[in-house]
Amino acid sequence: MKRHTMGRAPDYTVAALVTAGVNLFCLLLALRLTLGWPAVALTALLLNHLLDRLARRRRG
Repeated sequence: MKRHTMGRAPDYTVAALVTAGVNLFCLLLALRLTLGWPAVALTALLLNHLLDRLARRRRG
């Protein structure tokens, strides 16, 4: 049997970030259409707060 060496895994970072951005856009658009701008603003503030906490935690 031939032994195949393992190659490097593809880097899907950009694809994952683009997908996350599209999903966030769809979420905020759905909130805007159903609940209005205040729901979008509150969601954005909440996400910003959570990302800030995560960044502080990772820095130590």
